[in-house]
Amino acid sequence: MDSDLSLEFLRVVEEAAIACAHTMGKGDRHHSDHVAVEAMRRVMDTVPIDGTIVIGEGERDEAPMLYIGEKVGMAQSKGNGGFEQVDIAVDPLEGTNLCATGAANAIAVLAASNRGGLLHAPDLYMEKLVVGPSSKDHVNLDAPVQENLTAIAKCLDRQVEDLVVIVLERERHQKLIADIRATGARIRLIGDGDLSAGIAAAVVGSGVHAVMGTGGAPEGVITAAAMRCLNGEIFARLVVTKPEHEERCRTMGITDFKKVYRSRDLACGDSIIFAATGVTDGTLMRGVRFFGDGIRTSSVIMQNNPHRIRFIDSIHVAPSGDVKIHF
Repeated sequence: MDSDLSLEFLRVVEEAAIACAHTMGKGDRHHSDHVAVEAMRRVMDTVPIDGTIVIGEGERDEAPMLYIGEKVGMAQSKGNGGFEQVDIAVDPLEGTNLCATGAANAIAVLAASNRGGLLHAPDLYMEKLVVGPSSKDHVNLDAPVQENLTAIAKCLDRQVEDLVVIVLERERHQKLIADIRATGARIRLIGDGDLSAGIAAAVVGSGVHAVMGTGGAPEGVITAAAMRCLNGEIFARLVVTKPEHEERCRTMGITDFKKVYRSRDLACGDSIIFAATGVTDGTLMRGVRFFGDGIRTSSVIMQNNPHRIRFIDSIHVAPSGDVKIHF
């Protein structure tokens, strides 16, 4: 991408976060996701791009908006001439249950790249190991848990007992949880939101040192885009256990079902933008806050070209004459 679209994509995730924050704690996860999708779609069409959704809410028959293959951006209303071709992966509300219950770490998030820069990942599970910059050349997806945690601890100059590993609280992770606990490392179990957990693992001072376990492949691609900007790493492999899984992979051009992907495989673009806004309070961002004169949002915008990470606190001022800005 030749032009700087980061602040344009900031608008997209901010509006999606604000929309679903109005539904926070009301117990209706589907409605929360619906309003986030609608807001993200509406604002996306004001961004000066010729965009294609490569990871979205599902196939066209399943999702009326932001479906895989959908065209978005100003090119749809003004013609394709002069607009950059951009591939986009979206998760309008990562942590629908978190938003519905008012729990921490719900975010609105997207990743964008020059055309062909994001893997068209099938909607399958994916084994994942996410670590920060210090550890990325010293771990292996196929290594025993003890070996990987020992390596991470050595890279961080601390004891294994000092490490915090995030794992999705799922039945399928019982053995993994037991293996981690056997090393003496501490576990933070989460109900949803392994994408935001992966970002935290790559940020020094977050208190998170690794993410382990199986989660969604689409979220893995968005995590990889963040890793390209944060200099962290994701190791991932698709979980292909049925003939229909193989067929889905082949439809998206994937024939090596045992391949271990890294961030440059999942998000290979020369120009990557990652944008996220907190919906509820989280590790790196505060949630949306409403006050009498407006709305306050907390976001992170990352790029690899130019390479920069910006934490942005925005006040969206209400259209009234006597506005008070709160610190």
